[in-house]
Amino acid sequence: MHEIREVLPWSISKKLTEIPQPPEKLWLRGTLPASSTKFLTVVGSRALTRYGREACDFLLAGLSGYPISIVSGLALGADACAHQAALKAGLHTIAIPGSGLLHSVLSPRTNLSLAHEIIEHGGALVSEHPPDHTAFPHDFPSRNRIMVGMSDAVLVIEAGSKSGTLITARLAVDYNRDLLCIPHRIGDSNSFGNHLFLRLGATLVSEPSHILEALGIPELTDTSESVLPSLNTSEKFLYDMLKEPLPRDELIRISGIPAHTTLTTLGILEMRGVLKEEFGAWRRCV
Repeated sequence: MHEIREVLPWSISKKLTEIPQPPEKLWLRGTLPASSTKFLTVVGSRALTRYGREACDFLLAGLSGYPISIVSGLALGADACAHQAALKAGLHTIAIPGSGLLHSVLSPRTNLSLAHEIIEHGGALVSEHPPDHTAFPHDFPSRNRIMVGMSDAVLVIEAGSKSGTLITARLAVDYNRDLLCIPHRIGDSNSFGNHLFLRLGATLVSEPSHILEALGIPELTDTSESVLPSLNTSEKFLYDMLKEPLPRDELIRISGIPAHTTLTTLGILEMRGVLKEEFGAWRRCV
């Protein structure tokens, strides 16, 4: 069950054959997605901040139901967060470790259970190394070219000034892949890479629809029937009030609900993709 098998790179993604020094062969464990699936590679700091984790969870949750596979490296921090968020959203996900795929050498050891969960939920592990290969430091930058090479777009969660994510982001530019970056607060040390690449022309991503646009996937228009019945009383009350967009302070004033309760509820609805704050006003998404 879930045997490791040798495959040709083009069987995973034809884009892999277009990069400099493409892998000659790959090893696969698990299940690949349908051929029409888009690949979104997600990268970021191993020392992921709370903001980075929340942003990753929010954005990938909003991709639920779309033909997208989340690709990352199984490492600590942003990689693990991306795989976990994909699993929660019911998205296919592919992990590309720097090691071989045998249980005895799979790296990092702290994410063994996550690797098993990926396989059990219909995802896959992919490596260019023989199954019994133990990872060396130089194997990790090497595997990043595969992550980027097979992708349709690369999403950077966060990257400090000395982060290895900067190298992966530059590969996206070199390989002519769409580079997507999440904005951070001014002065945040983890924002260096994101803001650098945004200044150089990367696509700013602050909501799931931005990712769908970059991947060329049209948004679904029939989500309201599945989302709205699950709203509780206070959530439905605020939703009903927003037949027209309203500024936050105005919404708090006319709702009569305590400010902290209103803000908490708005945050929940935003995370679920029901509402969003845009141009200074809250408005419906569905």
